[in-house]
Amino acid sequence: MAATPRPDLVLSHAVVTSDVTGNFDDIDIEAWLKNLPTHEYQRCAPGDHKAAGYTVDDDGTPMSINVEVIGAGLVIQNYRYEVASKHYCKMVSISDVLSPAGWTTTQVIWELGMEQLEGDQLRYVNTVTSHPTEEFLEFITASGQTFEEAAAARQEASGRHCELETPHYAQSIVAYAKAHASA
Repeated sequence: MAATPRPDLVLSHAVVTSDVTGNFDDIDIEAWLKNLPTHEYQRCAPGDHKAAGYTVDDDGTPMSINVEVIGAGLVIQNYRYEVASKHYCKMVSISDVLSPAGWTTTQVIWELGMEQLEGDQLRYVNTVTSHPTEEFLEFITASGQTFEEAAAARQEASGRHCELETPHYAQSIVAYAKAHASA
């Protein structure tokens, strides 16, 4: 079985925003991600987030490692930074998923962005898109589930999870900015 993503199929897609107050120039999502302690990550989605870390892939590409529960699945994400900047990061992972029926994989694209509305009024945009892999499609077929059923379950679980984590991420990013602002 191959962990080849199927970008033509969307397993789930969520865009959730949260408005916060902070100095836009001090915001640095890339630095926040690379320095996110496990306990702060856990506070961003109590009960769902289990562990976070930073590493690099064999080719030197920065990676964020996240372990979380989404719905009934334990998800281990190996996010590679595709875009990394102060106000926008795009992360892509072939994620291992442990469901009640066993292990499989999905592709998860996580986009984190901070927009300046007016003055210190900011809007954090958390976008999570999941695509099945060929392995996932074989996995659900073997378990007697249709893609439509799997997508509906994942959409509900991922949407709920993003609603939980987004305001906490926004507050954490602003707190990190304030703690590391140039004096």
